[in-house]
Amino acid sequence: MDQSPPPLPPPLDGLTVVAVEQAVAAPFATRQLADLGARVIKVERLDGGDFARGYDTAAAGLASHFVWCNRGKESIALDLKDPRGLDVVRRLIADADVFVQNLAQGAAARLGLDAATLCAAHPRLIAVDISGYGASGPYADKRAYDMLVQCEAGLVSVTGTPEQPVKAGIPAADIAAAMYAFSGVLAALVRRGTTGRGGPVEVSMLEALAEWMGHPLHHTMHGGAVPARTGLAHAVIAPYDAYATADGGRVLLSVQNDREWRRLAEQVVGRPELGTDPAYATNAARVVNRERTDELVAGALGALDADEALARLEAAGIACARLRDLHELAEHPQLAARERWREVGTPVGPLRALLPPITLPGGAAARMGDVPALGEHTEALLRAVGMADEEIAALRRDGVAA
Repeated sequence: MDQSPPPLPPPLDGLTVVAVEQAVAAPFATRQLADLGARVIKVERLDGGDFARGYDTAAAGLASHFVWCNRGKESIALDLKDPRGLDVVRRLIADADVFVQNLAQGAAARLGLDAATLCAAHPRLIAVDISGYGASGPYADKRAYDMLVQCEAGLVSVTGTPEQPVKAGIPAADIAAAMYAFSGVLAALVRRGTTGRGGPVEVSMLEALAEWMGHPLHHTMHGGAVPARTGLAHAVIAPYDAYATADGGRVLLSVQNDREWRRLAEQVVGRPELGTDPAYATNAARVVNRERTDELVAGALGALDADEALARLEAAGIACARLRDLHELAEHPQLAARERWREVGTPVGPLRALLPPITLPGGAAARMGDVPALGEHTEALLRAVGMADEEIAALRRDGVAA
């Protein structure tokens, strides 16, 4: 007879989050909370909702950003410029544990939905303000979109080739802010558990991404040269790059120390004497002679197909990887072997989605709820805050709710 204990409930089970959110930073943060069991109520505009709904139609007719960031939420569509719509949000917040917003700077304060105002009225509430540049300083009112913040934070300056800086291929500033908002909420919940008080949480995209720039920033501030843009290569390690294989693939490898170089030289390049040659024996020497070092490695790997190259590198104990495209990621054997894919419901039917990367063994499975249609839960939520049929009908008739 199985005596194992029942699974633990989701860690945020029983918590309610209200979010006046749009785009990526706040929605991605609250999706993490939803996956961990929180009830997330998403407040959207009447005219199209979260504008990320209109970014594209790539996900079977839905916007890929929206599908990614908004599963497991309830959608209510309200006009917050109408006092009646704003009153509904305030009623929802009164029963909530967490409030999150990433409106344009100053907009939340004008509505009375900024963290300071809400936490003064509701001492147990955790209220999160996500902004581009923070609430003060000369950039406070500056428009902040992901690519712009990537530039301001210096990420673009270290990404790309020597000839061309490029932005990251993902919304790195949005994601950085989202993850600090997520962890900030969790920290504030722990504090509330010991003090009984919630409090404001402030996260700016610039400050979040500046933290992620830690290595090149500290390297530069404390005496090193500004790291060069090196494409897939590493600015201060060689060999550390992608190399073409005979079948048209590309294999990346990283030699982290001189012992590994000696193994690479002997077992893959086939020239053991390079392990002790002063021109290559140390990482500093290989960086100085990067072009010749890369030619030696490229020549050896270029004679092999990708599978054979990876097998040789693995046998030699060299860290390596295959350069995959997104179709290959979607079919990655490691994700398949670990059963990381699920299906989530959407207005157009089920779509594949990855389990969240936080795994809690012994607990209930992540709550990967449906992606909501705009206003799908409006009526239920209006009833939940105590509105009668005639009040709901009036809000709909007057264009305050949908």
